[in-house]
Amino acid sequence: MSSDGGVQTDAVNSSSGGGDGFTEVDNVIIRFAGDSGDGMQVTGAMFSDNSAFVGHDISTLPDFPAEIRAPAGTLPGVSSFQLNFSSFDIHTPGDQPDVLVALNPAALKVNLRDLKPGGVLILNQDAFKDMDMKKAGYTEDPREDGSLSGYQVFDLPITSVCLAAVENTDLTKKQAMLTKNMFTLGIVCWLFDRPLDLIEKRIEKVFSGRKAALADPNKLALNAGFNFADTIEAFASRYTVGKVDLPPGEYRRMTGNEATAMGFVAASIAIGRPLFYASYPITPASDILHELSKLRHFGVKTAQAEDEIAAAGMAIGAAYGGALGLTGTSGPGVALKSEAIGLAVVAELPMVIANVQRGGPSTGLPTKTEQADLLQAITGRNGECPAIVVAPATPGDCFNMAVEAFRLAVTYMTPVFFLSDGYLANGSEPWLIPDINKIEKTDIPMPSGENGYIPPYSRDPKTQARPWIVPGTAGLEHQIGGLEKENITGKVSYDAENHELMTKLRVSKVDGAVQSIPDLEVHGDEEGDLLVLGWGGTLGAIRHAVDNARAKGYSVSCTHLRYLNPFPGNTAEVLGKFKQVLVPELNLGQLRMLLRAKYLVDIEGLNKVQGQPFKTVEIENKIYEMLEQTVRKVAG
Repeated sequence: MSSDGGVQTDAVNSSSGGGDGFTEVDNVIIRFAGDSGDGMQVTGAMFSDNSAFVGHDISTLPDFPAEIRAPAGTLPGVSSFQLNFSSFDIHTPGDQPDVLVALNPAALKVNLRDLKPGGVLILNQDAFKDMDMKKAGYTEDPREDGSLSGYQVFDLPITSVCLAAVENTDLTKKQAMLTKNMFTLGIVCWLFDRPLDLIEKRIEKVFSGRKAALADPNKLALNAGFNFADTIEAFASRYTVGKVDLPPGEYRRMTGNEATAMGFVAASIAIGRPLFYASYPITPASDILHELSKLRHFGVKTAQAEDEIAAAGMAIGAAYGGALGLTGTSGPGVALKSEAIGLAVVAELPMVIANVQRGGPSTGLPTKTEQADLLQAITGRNGECPAIVVAPATPGDCFNMAVEAFRLAVTYMTPVFFLSDGYLANGSEPWLIPDINKIEKTDIPMPSGENGYIPPYSRDPKTQARPWIVPGTAGLEHQIGGLEKENITGKVSYDAENHELMTKLRVSKVDGAVQSIPDLEVHGDEEGDLLVLGWGGTLGAIRHAVDNARAKGYSVSCTHLRYLNPFPGNTAEVLGKFKQVLVPELNLGQLRMLLRAKYLVDIEGLNKVQGQPFKTVEIENKIYEMLEQTVRKVAG
């Protein structure tokens, strides 16, 4: 196996001989690429659903341009979808595809550098006209100049055969052209021995209602592609991948944003309060609003606000009214919400801010991933303005950490940041559907008072949380607002010593949340030469890199932070058991800076800000570099 969990050389390399002319393989990494109007995201999602249904472990990486419609056939307009499907446990979409499907020259030029030597390359020969190649920056036909030597190239007339297959339907020429992604999907399904019935059902679901007339032509194109591959005898072999051995239970393919939405609803059920979500559309967080708006039957209320500030204000109002106040955005939106978040901090209201991070600053790279909003979440507001910060590690883990975000917000009566990112939000994996009845219930803080009166800023002795008093509760009337509060009473106060006291109380409350979060767990030996510590969506690449290095005899372990403010209580102990610490993150070293400042440990960083997640090999090479430098120092 290769370092990223894919098969080595010769494209989809066999692990054992299969029957009926099939070659059995452990896993395959495939990338669909084409113009942003070619339906590559739909194609990849349908093949991913099919892979999950037949029993494979999957990990996906959608990648698409920020422009709604970039110029057709150009490099900025290329859209792709990568899928790693396997018969064993995987954590990443893989470093290099075994199979690349490129529907035009631009898709070939952008993605060819990633294809493994000997890899399978499926091209649409109808798209390689002089103008198409000129748009992609080719001065010579790459199929004829030797640049594709070393790959298994299948140059197929995809567009022309597809158009012939659907010519007797009622589709217009433009509509018929759009079915070539389903024709291509049929070819790939034949190549990997996939049934078409599940995909046909998915097509019926996608093309329903006013689009119902498009369903049958797309199914026709799908079957035509499958039959075309079966008749041309161009492929030397077909491949099968075995089923993965997963824990028993019911699974579904889940993206990070879908899991996030369901997690917030599960939190509402566990806490026993209705969920209110307000947001302004922003990539890559918009799907959370789309998903939550479908769940009205769980008592969820959603609002698309006129701007980011209004969305934050609505969430604060919901929290004040006794509901779970939630707002979602990306980094630019958090900047606009910052003053309102400060209001929630000083008023001590339970509010969750979901930040699905993308490349920045400003509008930056809207469809690309980054982890550069960590300092913004922890310190990005005026004054001493503490908030709890949590971060999921996988698409499925978005569910768990969404539940955790509201558990901590309600327990400690404070805003909580939920830091996802574009890689997690759009990526997907098999998700074991949990038993909602097993999610731990969360008690709402309500300190006792004399004669039934509860002062609005009295404190729970364990958590330092103030009571969550719903407006209109008889005898518990109180003032609320953005000005500093008088201790206990909550009245407006300009007293200097009171301000310092309240500031320290709010900080100690957030710091005290450490008692409610689990300890760090180490993957590998509990002590050794090197610890690789990550957060957010870097988990998969780190785990693969560490496992590969350990298999070669290196003394390396890893751990992952899901709680970033406060850090888990045993963080210092874990760091102290290793001679060196490496922190890979998709920024210029924000977590590294925080850990060095707090624990005075000399930590090395591996930093990347290219809008793409880490490849396993990048982290693995850094591990070898650090450990081999240590060996050389000792030898010297």
